[in-house]
Order: sequence, then structure tokens, then C-alpha cells
Amino acid sequence: MKKDDCIFCKLANGEIPTRSIYEDEDFKVILDAAPATRGHALILPKEHADNLYQLPEEMTGRAFVLAKKMAASMTKTLECQGFNIVQNNGEAAGQTVFHFHIHLLPRYTDDGQGLFWEPRHYSDEVLDEIHSRLAE
Repeated sequence: MKKDDCIFCKLANGEIPTRSIYEDEDFKVILDAAPATRGHALILPKEHADNLYQLPEEMTGRAFVLAKKMAASMTKTLECQGFNIVQNNGEAAGQTVFHFHIHLLPRYTDDGQGLFWEPRHYSDEVLDEIHSRLAE
């Protein structure tokens, strides 16, 4: 199902012009209009899901297989030195458009971008508590 007020639904389904670099019956891959790096692209499902949790499993698998294929092709074509595949869920994780999408970010030496976090150190007690909750 498509969502009438979703900009990414409109982009994925051709209602708004894009610089499309791949398309099949379920997905459209477009260059990001406000790219972080040269070649930054987005994988957009044509059907609406707010986030990863709402995307059907079969589509999730296909989206990440497509991400791998696109990354390999883009790395070769753009001659980048690295590649990030990023998928955010929720405001706290940096999601700003609530239509599932995957960022394809070619990376270049000294491109001025970062995708890093500050490592934290937790006590064994806290780690054991997290482990026991997740391993149930």
C-alpha cells in the first residue's frame, strides 16, 4: 500500500521526478537530493512501511540483497575507497523520513564525513543484565 502524504512513496512510484539509478517491480534506487557524499543514493520500496519493523521479512531480505549488489556496482563505477550501508529506525536513531529506506554511501579518503560513535564502557553487572534479557 502507498501512503498519499509520503514523499518517499511519491519518489519511489514516479509521481515526483528523480535521478533513478535502478528500478524493479518492488524498489527504486535514486540519488539523494541532499547527498552526504558523491554518489549517495537511497533504496526506496514502492510499498509504504514506516520502518524496518513494519517491512515484511521477504521484502527486508530483498532490500538488503539489493543493497549489497548496488554497493558492489557503485564501488566499482565511482572508484570509492569504502562504502557505508545505513538504515535508521526512529527519531533517536536519526530517521527523518518515516518510509523505510537504505542509504548507500560511497566513501572517499578525506571526504569529511563521519559515521562513528564514542565507545562506552559498562560494568560486568550491567552487561550481564543486558545479556540475560536479550538471550531469553
